[in-house]
Amino acid sequence: MKLFLSADIEGVAGVTAWSETEFGGKGYERACRQMTLEVDAACRAALDLGWEVVVKDGHGDAQNLDIGALPRGVEVIRGWRCSPAAMMGGLDESFSAAACIGYHSPAGSGDSPLAHTMDCKLLNWIKVNGRLASEFSMNALWAAAYAVPMVFLSGDRGICSHAEEYCPGIVTAATKQGTGASVWCVHPEEAVEQIAQGMRRALRQPIPPLPLEDSYEMVICFREHTSARSASWYPGAELVDSHTVRIQAKDPREMITARMFMTGC
Repeated sequence: MKLFLSADIEGVAGVTAWSETEFGGKGYERACRQMTLEVDAACRAALDLGWEVVVKDGHGDAQNLDIGALPRGVEVIRGWRCSPAAMMGGLDESFSAAACIGYHSPAGSGDSPLAHTMDCKLLNWIKVNGRLASEFSMNALWAAAYAVPMVFLSGDRGICSHAEEYCPGIVTAATKQGTGASVWCVHPEEAVEQIAQGMRRALRQPIPPLPLEDSYEMVICFREHTSARSASWYPGAELVDSHTVRIQAKDPREMITARMFMTGC
């Protein structure tokens, strides 16, 4: 059995400000250490249960994890594969489950000072079939297209609640609660322990893949009207208003491919 683990940084314990998520920023090295520790905990829990593990570094330049600090036997994908899969790049039908570490609340929500979806400077929000979309929800749809269930997520309380609503049965571990520009954090070591416990629980219980719908309507609200106008030239896209574009897709892969070309991310 193979586990695909997608890792981000904004949702790891203690991370509060954008500087901590950017190379050279105040607190970035500490954030990378905590990201590595949380991924390590998830990997060890899976390995102990006999799973193979592949990790996708999914933040920024995708070169944040200290791969030498991860357990032997784990395989890591660094950098970007230049495909619509983005943070799920490398996942295919050979995987039995997928999980997310360090994820964050979506753009359009007020649950984290780092709430965003893909490019925080480009997008106000994305909705899919009328529901606010997150990086998690779109990645869960990408996995569902390969019949792979999302079984575990860690991150801020907002994204945990979002994941539990979107994927019933998923196991979550909240590392912090966002309020305004602040986060109320659990101790980093306790976050690591909760992730290990949650991953073990998630891999011991059967969770079905997210059911696919007949079609997918994606609505993207851009920060700049010029970006929306450019995106509206994608085949099948419609300019709803000065900042908003809508497109209909037959399945998640078609929808997420459209997102890549319309937003560049």
